[in-house]
Amino acid sequence: APKSNSVVKAIGKARQEVRDGRTPPPPLYLRDAHSPAAKKIGHGEGYKYPHDFPGGFVQQQYLPEGVKRRGYYEPSDHGREGKIKERMERLWRGDEENE
Repeated sequence: APKSNSVVKAIGKARQEVRDGRTPPPPLYLRDAHSPAAKKIGHGEGYKYPHDFPGGFVQQQYLPEGVKRRGYYEPSDHGREGKIKERMERLWRGDEENE
């Protein structure tokens, strides 16, 4: 079976940031908005539910400010992962219609 350690590396990077105390808060639109008080301070406002968009993808920042837009996962150029990398790049550039 094809193997890759890109996911393991991504998890390691995220864990290291937590160990180093770099845990900025998530964007307001990702915070729980079930209570009226939370909604009043902007929680949930502007959230785009990916499954409401063609292909289940939407260009929205889901990670805290300061964490690169695409997160920790960096696919390699090897095998199937190379195709995933190309598609991710096209989606983030807006060059591809979501399938």
